[in-house]
Amino acid sequence: MTTERTHDDASQHVPEVGNRPGVGGWMRQIGWGALALFLAAFAVFESVKYGLPTTAAMLGFFALPDLARLAGVRPPGPLYQVVHRVWVPLAIVVGYSLGPVAWPPLFTAGLGWLTRIAVERAFGRGLSQSGTS
Repeated sequence: MTTERTHDDASQHVPEVGNRPGVGGWMRQIGWGALALFLAAFAVFESVKYGLPTTAAMLGFFALPDLARLAGVRPPGPLYQVVHRVWVPLAIVVGYSLGPVAWPPLFTAGLGWLTRIAVERAFGRGLSQSGTS
C-alpha cells in the first residue's frame, strides 16, 4: 500500500491567496491598535478632568457592544451594524466638538465607544474586513 498524494490532497493544504494575512492586514491592525491607545488615553484624560458622570458614560459606552449582545442583538442585523460601525460614535464626537452642546459625558461616551471599536478591530474582531467602516 502506497501513500501517494493526489493533486486534490495537496491542494487542500495550500491556503488561498485571499485568506492569507498580508502586510496590509497587519498594518491595519497596528493602526487600529495605535488609535485605540490614543482614544483610551484621551477618554481617561477627559474622565479625570470632568469627573464621575463622564467616567460612567465612557465605561457604559465602552461596554455597549457587550450590552447589546446581552440584549439579544446578533449579526448581521441592523442594530448590530450600528453598534459596530465607526461612523456613529465618530459623528457624536465631531458633532459635539463643532456644535453648541456643552455636556462632557456625551463626548466621553463617544470616545469610549470609538475606543471599543478600535480595540475590537485591532484584535481582528468586530465587523468583517470586507465591510467598510
